Amino acid sequence: MRPERYELPIRIVVVDPVPGLSIALQRGQAAKSELIPPASRSREAVTFDIEVTVDGCLPDGRPRLLGPVVQGPPQARFVYLAVGTYAGQTASPWGGRVKVPLGGLSSEQMDALAPGQRLVTLIPGRSPKGGPALASVQLLAPGWQVDAHNRSR
Repeated sequence: MRPERYELPIRIVVVDPVPGLSIALQRGQAAKSELIPPASRSREAVTFDIEVTVDGCLPDGRPRLLGPVVQGPPQARFVYLAVGTYAGQTASPWGGRVKVPLGGLSSEQMDALAPGQRLVTLIPGRSPKGGPALASVQLLAPGWQVDAHNRSR
């Protein structure tokens, strides 16, 4: 049984990012935000390993998510990834944010985590036109899953 409040390790993997384009995690509100670099980067993927605080449940039974990287109203939490000029890459032709939804995280998935495991999701790095994916993105199938292969830090 998990405590009422605990830290949940999650991993967001940006698949097929635009080569040379900076991507960073936004911590805090826009005017006072800090940019956090990815945990790893390759030609195939940019990976962010973060923790969000789970503090009980919402009235509908979904987990209540908190923390400095968590944005949005309680029923529609998300994290922002800053891209291009928003990520401090001043010479980039692109600038914007990617809104990664956290709503698919379930208590059942959290309860299934063994020590050292994290929940992971994949998001597209590019739009259908070939530029970076910006604004709200759909999680790539199958959504949030227990990462059985990689242990958290």
